[in-house]
Amino acid sequence: MTRIKFGEQTFETENNETVLNTLLRNNMQVPYGCKAGVCQCCLMRSLDNVPPEKSQVGLKDNQQKQNYFLACLCEPENDMTVALPNNEISWLEAEVIEKTDLSTNVILLKIKSKEPLAFFAGQFVNLRRDDGVIRSYSIANIHNAEHELEFHIRILPNGKFSRWVADELTVGMLLSFSHAQGDCHYVEGKIEQSLLLIGTGTGLAPLYGIIRDALSTHKHQGEIHLFHGSRDASGLYLEEKLTTLTQKYPNFHYTPCLSGEVNDEKYTKGRANEIALQAFPKLDGWRVYLCGQPEMVLHSKRAAYLQGASLKEIYVDAFTS
Repeated sequence: MTRIKFGEQTFETENNETVLNTLLRNNMQVPYGCKAGVCQCCLMRSLDNVPPEKSQVGLKDNQQKQNYFLACLCEPENDMTVALPNNEISWLEAEVIEKTDLSTNVILLKIKSKEPLAFFAGQFVNLRRDDGVIRSYSIANIHNAEHELEFHIRILPNGKFSRWVADELTVGMLLSFSHAQGDCHYVEGKIEQSLLLIGTGTGLAPLYGIIRDALSTHKHQGEIHLFHGSRDASGLYLEEKLTTLTQKYPNFHYTPCLSGEVNDEKYTKGRANEIALQAFPKLDGWRVYLCGQPEMVLHSKRAAYLQGASLKEIYVDAFTS
């Protein structure tokens, strides 16, 4: 006998009972159709434990990796916390364990969850402070046994949340956050594929996580090219760490770009997306990641497609101020 948590309620399953039947028996209003795993109307997501393999038959690889399952086929082997695909925001609690300046206006924020997490580097979570103010930030680290998450917080002059992080949030304080969401992460199965990653500002955060995941976790063999752009050198944080990665992994290449004045030959003059797309005019078979200013992301997505990249191989994360 296992327990199913749905919303604020918890139910016990009966012998050989599916998640769907458990919820229906307890008068929960959940969508379903054929009850045979064909129509997929009863699609749900496990927010903690991995669902049984047979309950994921017919789902896309990306859905399987994010613990989606068909409730009509799922006879739970362990206790599960489940949610409907469009109603997944349930708040978890974490402790702030580090707050470090990465540059004059970017802070590294590290939190430690009080319970196990399922996430991919590059996805995003919502952070919430006590008065209900919520902001979304991308995950900059790979999955770890310590249940830690890292974020690059850009401090905006009048940022309601970011200024609070800079001025009031301290190590030891508690912070609420949501489960990880989004498709902008490393995809397994094509370790020889060439990767092009373009980011501006703190758009580097998800890309940094994806790169480390590709290199250290999945031993990616294809060429990986990162182009990070800013107006001035102060915006190119993590230069030293990225340069170290190029020395450790011969297939990783890092190009820091400045759209403003350039006084050092280690920087390339121009906008990161324009430089990257000029360097690689044929992107057939490549996987492309675009993170940063919405205008840059939109323009670059179109350009990458016109240069041969499949729309299915273009992953985007547009950052808004």
